[in-house]
Amino acid sequence: MASKLFSPLKLGAVTLPHRVLMAPLTRCRAGEGNVPTDLMAEYYAQRASAGLIISEATTVSRFGHGYPNTPGIYTDAQVDGWKKVTQAVHAKGGRIFLQLWHVGRISHTTFQPEGVLPVGPSAIAPKGKAWTGKAMVDFVTPRALTREEIPGVVAEYVRGARLAKEAGFDGVEIHNANGYLLDQFLRSGSNQRTDEYGGDYMKRARLSLEVTAAVVSVWGSDRVGIRLSPGGVFNDMYDERPLETFGYLLKELSKLELAYAHITRVTAQDIAHGAQEGVGPRELRSSFPGTIITAGGFDRAQAEDAIQAGWADAVAFGVPFLANPDLPYRLEHQVALNKPHEATFYASGAKGYTDYPTAS
Repeated sequence: MASKLFSPLKLGAVTLPHRVLMAPLTRCRAGEGNVPTDLMAEYYAQRASAGLIISEATTVSRFGHGYPNTPGIYTDAQVDGWKKVTQAVHAKGGRIFLQLWHVGRISHTTFQPEGVLPVGPSAIAPKGKAWTGKAMVDFVTPRALTREEIPGVVAEYVRGARLAKEAGFDGVEIHNANGYLLDQFLRSGSNQRTDEYGGDYMKRARLSLEVTAAVVSVWGSDRVGIRLSPGGVFNDMYDERPLETFGYLLKELSKLELAYAHITRVTAQDIAHGAQEGVGPRELRSSFPGTIITAGGFDRAQAEDAIQAGWADAVAFGVPFLANPDLPYRLEHQVALNKPHEATFYASGAKGYTDYPTAS
């Protein structure tokens, strides 16, 4: 049987040469002012053979940070830094989307301007700790966004989308997963609002739909994707009826004719932390007839199976791409993979970042 993993794919307005994609990977290498660096440009250019690179999560607001040295997309200096990245990737023949991000309650006063409280849908502190760059500290109880503030949050995503276009990206992905702000609004465990942005799943999905429609107004639907983690429990996430919640959201999103939905599958690690099986792209396929990208610890055989079965159209690889800049070549030709150096995942400098060897 011919490999579908290495066949072309039309992803909205962009045609991909194959379906091995680079997943968004936070690496904490941004410079002062959360500006992308020359080292980041080198890192992404090394991985330009990906069918598509989805950039690391990039904050749309100075209030949206929750980790040290993560890039932003809200200042001119950040745009200039990202231009170096997109130019380097395009020079190698690659394609790259920017992932738009706001961490919401998964932050700490350390990261907030003037040390204010982070924001969320409700004043509910997540379990767990934040890494400030110096120490692990308990998450604080966030301040619930007021109804009057929500249009400003949507406007931050719009500004980020416009600046991403200015920086030369090929499109954008809205980060609506992994327990960050939009996911916090979507799920019943973190959203206990009583206004039109809380209550039943239709109201909880409202902000996700508003942000997506607003970003589409900047880019057009064929250059916008969205990432969802329906079965994930990372960052203390829970939903009473996830198939109903995410099924509704995906049905509404399908009306926008997005380039894709990026839906992560539940991994063994998720299940070990309390996640439910049976809540992922396979089960939600009927709710989204468009292109589906999936991710979550795939190897080549599993990726082929997902695409052949029809519940995914492409697979995004995270850690394997981190450690193997030429991952598509290695997978296609069945070359052994480099071993990742976990101690350098969220470090600084070139070690464990741009020094992984290629197969050649």
